[in-house]
This record gives sequence, C-alpha cells and structure tokens, in this order.
Amino acid sequence: MPHGSKPEATPLSMAVDHSDPAAPVISVGGDLAFTTSGPLRVEVDRVLVERPPVLVLDFAGLVCIDSTGLSVIVHAWREGQQVGTAVRLRSTPRFLDTILDMTGVTGLLARPLPTARTGPAAADPPGRAVSA
Repeated sequence: MPHGSKPEATPLSMAVDHSDPAAPVISVGGDLAFTTSGPLRVEVDRVLVERPPVLVLDFAGLVCIDSTGLSVIVHAWREGQQVGTAVRLRSTPRFLDTILDMTGVTGLLARPLPTARTGPAAADPPGRAVSA
C-alpha cells in the first residue's frame, strides 16, 4: 500500500435470522462505518416494527466500527426502549467491547426496559409528593 493511502473498507455483510420470532438475530460483518451503516439501521427499524421481546445484534464478523456505526447500536437501543424490545449484543470483538465501555454504551445497553405505569400515580415523577 502506498504511503498515505487508506486501506480498502471491508463491505458490510448482514444476515437476519427469524427462526426464533421472540429473539430475531441480525448478524453483522465487515466494516460498520459512515459509508456502510445505513442498511443496518434500516434492518433494525424493520425488525423492531414487529416488537419482538428481544433483538440480538451479533457482531462475530465485525472488522471495524466508527462513530456512525456506534450510533446505529444506540439507535437500536433507543428504538427498542420505545417499543418494549430489549437489545442484546452477542459475539462482540474485544475492540468493540472497549469502545462500548469507553463511550458508556455498555451501561446504556444494561438499562432495563421502562415499565408501563398506569393510574393516577403514573403522571407524577418518583419522589414527588402530590398535594390535593
């Protein structure tokens, strides 16, 4: 490779396994970056429309990730929170674990799904007294 040239990006590969409808798996390989992340985001949205209890993102084949790729993981978590789907990562390479830890995404993904609150107390924030 000539000095100053950038290495060729590895194309994104993606496969969706719906064999367990309660926990579909999106397997991701190659580079998850600015130029390649769009199809994964679209597929995440497509799967979440079904509102499965769990969505698994399998990163066994991941080669590289940039901030845009990381934002797709956060997008999946945020949209999952909205529809009641827990997002779980599987087979994360060491470099991805490090990035997730350094950016705080590990803690974000560990947050429980919001619980549905009903009744008069649902409108009141926790810890606040209600006066009549």
